[in-house]
Amino acid sequence: MLATKDLRAYYFTRRGIVRAVDGVDIEVGVNRVLGVVGESGSGKSTLGMALTALVRPPLRVQGSVLYKGKDIYSMPPEELRVIRGVGLSIIPQFAMDALNPTVRVRDLIRDLIDSHRDSVKYHPEDLFRKAQERALQIGLPKWVLDRYPVELSGGMRQRVTILLSTLLDPEVLVADEPTSALDVVIQRLVIQYLQDLFKEGAIKSMVFITHDIATAYQLATDMAVMYAGQIVESGPAEKVVREPSHPYTKGLMSALVEPGMNIRKVKLEGLAGEPPDLVNPPKGCRFYPRCRYRMDICKEEDPPEVDIGGVRVKCWLYAGKKEAGVRP
Repeated sequence: MLATKDLRAYYFTRRGIVRAVDGVDIEVGVNRVLGVVGESGSGKSTLGMALTALVRPPLRVQGSVLYKGKDIYSMPPEELRVIRGVGLSIIPQFAMDALNPTVRVRDLIRDLIDSHRDSVKYHPEDLFRKAQERALQIGLPKWVLDRYPVELSGGMRQRVTILLSTLLDPEVLVADEPTSALDVVIQRLVIQYLQDLFKEGAIKSMVFITHDIATAYQLATDMAVMYAGQIVESGPAEKVVREPSHPYTKGLMSALVEPGMNIRKVKLEGLAGEPPDLVNPPKGCRFYPRCRYRMDICKEEDPPEVDIGGVRVKCWLYAGKKEAGVRP
């Protein structure tokens, strides 16, 4: 459904070129959910924008993003406009900026429906009734539809954005931190809502971007761990979470609080140091300065990507150990 080939998304700034996404290859099949996880600043949101062609200066994109085998960056603007919302849709991270503050929510919904009148099979009034039903699913009371976005709380605006992004049942949904501004009760409602749409086949494929591995694990069939603009580990979600291979993934998992854990007796390790400056990323492995397993070669050469039992790991620790399946 969605794939990238050597995708690069760089910000051209006065300070230099910020390599936010630097050579990313991913694939999202039918009935699959790819969870993209990593620290803030790892390039996750930029990847989401690049996947949906929401690119504006100073951001520039190189490489390919293939939607059903066709590069969206080679599509004529009109063709791209038609597939937005129906074929490919995004829940943007910044819900505060995603809604026109001078238009009532019900009019935003009608504008969306009218803009795709020729590309959806439902009658406009049926779609509006569906919007009302789905609003209740994510905890939005009926009166919200008669309000302007500026009259709503941040959490309500985020849920309105989720409603708009999913109303036309897009084949591929890119969800960028959809639960970040929500309390835990509403987070559960939203996750259940997305799960239901996926199970019903309303959404065929999804890219779920978050810094919260536990949340991603509830939805994802596959997982990609992003660090400093690159995918350092990817594979089936169960394997990546339960048997992490890359030192960075291990560090992320060691910082999680598990249910029933006595935090007074168990010390969370976390990760020392900070992510690199993506204007001047380190030579060789970008995780080298923070890695407890680092070797001399890590500082000098970019690590290869190795397949270990269906999990792809970008790390020198596994170079030459593919057959043995050695884990540090």
